[in-house]
Amino acid sequence: MKRLLTVAIALLVSQAALAGIKIEHWMTPSGARVLFVESRVLPMLDLRVDFAAGSMFDPEGKSGLAALTRGTLDLGAGKFDENAIAEQLADIGASLGGGADTDRAGISLRTLSAPDKREPALAILNSVLHAPRFDAAIFAREKARTIASLKEAMTRPDSIAGKAFWAAMYPNHPYGHQATPESIAALSRNDLVAFHARYYNAANANITLVGDLSRADAERIAEAIAAGLPKGKAATLPDAPRLPDWSHVNIPHPASQSHIYIGLPAIERGNPDYFPLLVGNYTLGGGGFVSRLMKEVRDKRGYAYSVYSYFAPLKQTGPFQIGLQTKRSQARDALKVTREVLTGFLKDGPTEEELAAAKANLTGSFPLRLDSNKKILENVANIGFYGLPLDYLDQYRAKVEAVTTDDIRQAFARRVRPENLITVTVAAD
Repeated sequence: MKRLLTVAIALLVSQAALAGIKIEHWMTPSGARVLFVESRVLPMLDLRVDFAAGSMFDPEGKSGLAALTRGTLDLGAGKFDENAIAEQLADIGASLGGGADTDRAGISLRTLSAPDKREPALAILNSVLHAPRFDAAIFAREKARTIASLKEAMTRPDSIAGKAFWAAMYPNHPYGHQATPESIAALSRNDLVAFHARYYNAANANITLVGDLSRADAERIAEAIAAGLPKGKAATLPDAPRLPDWSHVNIPHPASQSHIYIGLPAIERGNPDYFPLLVGNYTLGGGGFVSRLMKEVRDKRGYAYSVYSYFAPLKQTGPFQIGLQTKRSQARDALKVTREVLTGFLKDGPTEEELAAAKANLTGSFPLRLDSNKKILENVANIGFYGLPLDYLDQYRAKVEAVTTDDIRQAFARRVRPENLITVTVAAD
């Protein structure tokens, strides 16, 4: 019976995904943007509040401030200390989540939709958003933990390569700034309080609700969240990143495996080149074992267990990246083949057969991106935060199907310029 129920629920959610997602939207009187999807399939409410408060807003010399602010946000708030928050959530079967990335910081809540469970969970969420304690002892603990984690990461070749790659791609932009033990050690509790006061405000907030809820209840909940925040003002973006000049950064390391990253700043969210790049990249390195990089680097030559490529559009120009690991003695040859595959793809693009396979996979797998309330929440939150069209999910498959081989060649020519490619190798002979 449990298996039958699970299958039935999965089918209902899948059918909802195929039928399209109805997104309602409005602005609260306090100035927060709200997106709401009513879904009665499960007696659950998934809610997320995002702020333009990611690492790109770290003040000069204070890299890591955004992440540490978000990391301590829910470790004591209002009348709840750290343990009380955990205990209260456990008692009602609710959970808090979220985190900070390059562009944004946010907090999510998952709770049963019954009022006797939902309202206590919302009270905790509002307390965390409106009145975080930033307790001095907890701040000191999390600061020490972050410093230890950064020191440990500095010994790992993958982490070293990743930090060097972003720094080389974005040498004069906040995207390239990296938290260090020294930058974290210099932070004070007052820095967290000031950062929270500046960026965690209603004008800078996007609220997304998905689940077993009426529009009236969604409006009430969203306004309670927004009204408890300072009205504030939206975050000001830095100047857009400039394309770097071609460079190859080689970092010595005693590891037996080399880490290789190739890429450049390529595309921002909402750019019309996104769909041609998405479809084309499936053939280049996004399609797993059927991609050209995998066939040439792994299957034919055995240089790597895995090799991949992807585009990661951000609020400002996000990266295109190719990555692989290989034996250090093979690093030079593996890099040569990888560059040859990329050069060939930039010249010719995919074949019609490759294009058809990419479209079939991307459109066929699309319902799996919407087969749970949690996934719907993530997608709708992206629409809200990045200002994408409200029918973005409805139009996704049509946009993919409309891409031609010529669209792909032109988009790659505009966005992946060999003279601007950055290469970072760690532990390569």
